[in-house]
Amino acid sequence: MVKRLKNNRLWREFSSYLLTRSRRTKQFILLYFDMFAILTSIWGGFAIRYDVLFPEALRVGWVAMPLAIIVSFPVFHHFGLYRAIVRFMEAQAVFGILKAVTLSVLLTVVGARILDIPLFSPAVWLPEGMLLLILVGGSRVLVRFLLVSGPNPARKRIPVAVYGAGDAGVRLVNAIKHSVEVEPLFFIDDNKEIQGHEVLGMPVHAPRDLPDLVRQYGVQRIMLAMPSVNRVRRSEIIRALEDVPAQVMVVPDLGQIASGNKKVEDVEQVGIEDLLERTPVQPNRVLMEACIRGKSVLVTGAGGSIGSELCRKILHLAPKRLVLVERTEFALYTIEQELRRILDRMPDKPELIPILGSTEHRKRMQSVIESFEVRTIYHAAAYKHVPIIERNPIEGVQNNIFGTLHLAEAANAAGVETFVLISTDKAVRPTNVMGATKRFTELILQGLAQLPDVRTRFIAVRFGNVLASSGSVVPLFRDQIKRGGPVTVTHRDVERFFMTISEAAELVIQAGSMGRGGDVFVLNMGKQVRIDDFARRMIRLAGLTVKDENNPQGDIEITYTGLREGEKLYEELLIGNNLLPTEHEMILHAQEESFPWERIQRDLARLSQASKDFSYQEILKILEGSVSGYQPAGGVQDWVWIHKAQ
Repeated sequence: MVKRLKNNRLWREFSSYLLTRSRRTKQFILLYFDMFAILTSIWGGFAIRYDVLFPEALRVGWVAMPLAIIVSFPVFHHFGLYRAIVRFMEAQAVFGILKAVTLSVLLTVVGARILDIPLFSPAVWLPEGMLLLILVGGSRVLVRFLLVSGPNPARKRIPVAVYGAGDAGVRLVNAIKHSVEVEPLFFIDDNKEIQGHEVLGMPVHAPRDLPDLVRQYGVQRIMLAMPSVNRVRRSEIIRALEDVPAQVMVVPDLGQIASGNKKVEDVEQVGIEDLLERTPVQPNRVLMEACIRGKSVLVTGAGGSIGSELCRKILHLAPKRLVLVERTEFALYTIEQELRRILDRMPDKPELIPILGSTEHRKRMQSVIESFEVRTIYHAAAYKHVPIIERNPIEGVQNNIFGTLHLAEAANAAGVETFVLISTDKAVRPTNVMGATKRFTELILQGLAQLPDVRTRFIAVRFGNVLASSGSVVPLFRDQIKRGGPVTVTHRDVERFFMTISEAAELVIQAGSMGRGGDVFVLNMGKQVRIDDFARRMIRLAGLTVKDENNPQGDIEITYTGLREGEKLYEELLIGNNLLPTEHEMILHAQEESFPWERIQRDLARLSQASKDFSYQEILKILEGSVSGYQPAGGVQDWVWIHKAQ
């Protein structure tokens, strides 16, 4: 019946009229209807009492009608019957209506007693109250239901399916059922016991029926509401949904919901970490806290992708103080504001110190370290965009090499206990300046660790790409898909290691608690991911198709731009083949070659002079002689030199 009413032209016009009226007009409509309801309920009370359609007693009892109107409207207003938006009323609002109707009837009875209306007895006002409740409450519930489930005059809602009919799925549907954007149609669930039944008035179907249901109902979006399943299972479900012609979105995981950072209804695009099909190993709490709890900790590059995630993790490990060092003013402001919001929710608040500055300034860094009694440093500051450093090699050397050198010397002079360098897989047999500078920084730490009077434990942690970082392809692909393409991939066969930012930060912290100094740790990145496959999966999960020779009518085209200067087809994590296990299964100890500190000093002196002379060619020669396997690409040229040559 409801479905027939919703499809009725007159009803569609009526619902459209109601939705487009002003708020005051809607309130007046409710007032007039309630006046009709009050009069009708009193007439009905007398009619039921005397079992006559128009009883004689009503001639005497009619005085109760204006009395009831005078009494009821203030009561209804007090209980918010004219403030609530009917279309968004929840089920508990019915209790408010019940209380309002009950109070209005009791006050009317009291008034009738005072005015000596003898015929207005319990046999009249009891059925009158029931009728008034039905008319006032029932009318609002009915209109709400029909308006919510009826057509939207402004725009058509997006039909969606909810995958998961458990607690999260139910909460999601309750949260979005009022939305003017989306319309949930049915549930999908693996549980055979509830398949074929209804939840919240929506049918529950089996996953195998989803492709047919998507075509039948024109579903444009599938919302995965299974935050409690592990990463591997979630990835399996997402992979099964790739061939379904609908956009896939997910409810945040339980950790984000429990922390208060996300709500169930905050559905978002499929997290790229779900495409890796790997479950992160739970962190070792002892290793996580060893260099942080109760200590003053400093993070360089605090506003960057890795640096900011390290800061978030560190705050929850009870440091005495967290010092943020960042050279970009806006990045420092942004991360400071975010961390202060986290601190507002914490009972024990570590001291937060934002420092604007560069690690290239040795005296400044030593002053900061000594002033705030820093005991642990995580050095994440670095220039890391390969093509940019290929055209600006001198600045790459100044920031990456000398920034690390000066910070490490300042740390040792100030008695810092632990210094952890964030390195990269591009440091292994590098083909670009960025990778060569990062390997040179590893050599610096290895050399310093050999000194007899060294006071600091120097450690390097090497890993590959982190998802959604500033240098990752993920945000680039996502933006390109949003704009309609094309998606640009450098080469069909290019592969990269990937890890989530959260997992990488946790492993860096744990690796920093290991080793005796001069260690190079390598994170277990799993298998390399083919970037072309990655791009295709992202397109399909957006509910779109790849436009290529086999599908010329597709939505998004993939174009191949060629490897950028200094890029490899494949990355490596080891220079040699010697790997030792550690107490953490995802952290391995690399046995890499190192040089005496005297040789490192000679190369540093030459690099410094070449930088002063603005001779990037000399810098490349020094790096080539110092960094094992470095073969600079023929296209390495400084932008300024290119301009001069023209």
